[in-house]
Amino acid sequence: MNTCKKLYCRTFQTAFKIALPLLPYRNPKIAGSVKDIPEILRKKKCDHVLIITDRGIRHLGLTNRLEQVLTRSGISYTIYDRTVANPTTANVDEALDLYYKNACHAIIGFGGGSSMDCAKAVGARIAKPDQSLAQMKGILKVHKKLPLLIAIPTTAGTGSETTLAAVITDAETRHKYPINDFCLIPRYAVLDPKVTLSLPPFITATTGMDALTHAAEAYIGNSTTHGTRKNALHAVKLIFENLETAYRDGSNLEARKNMLRASYYAGCAFTKSYVGYVHAVAHSLGGQYNVPHGLANAILLPFVLEAYGPCIHKKLHCLAMAAGLADKDTPSEEAAKRFIDAVKDMKKQFGIGDTVKEIREEDIPMLARYADKEANPLYPVPVLMDAKELESFYYLLMEKRESE
Repeated sequence: MNTCKKLYCRTFQTAFKIALPLLPYRNPKIAGSVKDIPEILRKKKCDHVLIITDRGIRHLGLTNRLEQVLTRSGISYTIYDRTVANPTTANVDEALDLYYKNACHAIIGFGGGSSMDCAKAVGARIAKPDQSLAQMKGILKVHKKLPLLIAIPTTAGTGSETTLAAVITDAETRHKYPINDFCLIPRYAVLDPKVTLSLPPFITATTGMDALTHAAEAYIGNSTTHGTRKNALHAVKLIFENLETAYRDGSNLEARKNMLRASYYAGCAFTKSYVGYVHAVAHSLGGQYNVPHGLANAILLPFVLEAYGPCIHKKLHCLAMAAGLADKDTPSEEAAKRFIDAVKDMKKQFGIGDTVKEIREEDIPMLARYADKEANPLYPVPVLMDAKELESFYYLLMEKRESE
């Protein structure tokens, strides 16, 4: 990256860090079960709610408990279940149409990050009916109160129940872009481990590693606070203690509960401290090829950590201690290596490869430009990289595939 662009990025990031204490961040109120939702809706005088989910979630029957609870409480609901893995502007338009047609008063995002992102985007369109999502992309362009938004995560990974971001894919161009505003933070997060019990092992693994990516990128960035560092370390500890158990024994309610907590803490960390190039590259892969976000993050995480080099060794030392991989007397370089190696071992254990087979070489310059545009200057990464430098990650994934 050239000197002028570096100066611009670091100046922008420094200004944002200085402003952090003044910005209206908030954490959603936590409910422990879907059984708490009717009381929340009654307090807000909402008698018809739009549930936004996906067909896989409904096929597994995960919405059944929520539907039964609402029915017994006399609260009407409409379900939109066509959300795709990387939600599109078409999904948002379809769900928005249902909201208006059925005179809904509240929105429940039920599922992984895709369903919650779609729910947030629908809320943004309701708050600003005269603007397209493309006009709201970027930072602080919604700035109007959304309808009551409740998030029910069925995966312990995305952290979307805590964040101010929604990532949407343009249905025509396949360009994936974030919308960031404080009003997008859900009012309530329902951390009910029972809705995660049917999650298949591979999705349990990739979403868990998604949470690990959130915690790691938030911690090694340059805009941390005492609170975000504490949340990130707590998340890493919970993930290393519980993810393998949740993967091996999906019916273990305690492990599922702890993974939901880990996802929540990681979400709180990166909501304020942001993420880095793992996410920027992963978003481009999701937008272009529909690669699930958690999977893309899991594949990329150790490669990006290695690329940052020695400047993050001290911070990775702290993460390694939280993970139980090192102690305070372990040399930082060794502790960092242990942490990165542990991530690689997790990938092997969970059957997560090192390649993205969909990548086409002719797409790489475009994908790198998207990643560059998303990350710079917003993400306070430890090492700045421009589009040309980011291309190396896409080629790395291809080289890994071709060498097999």
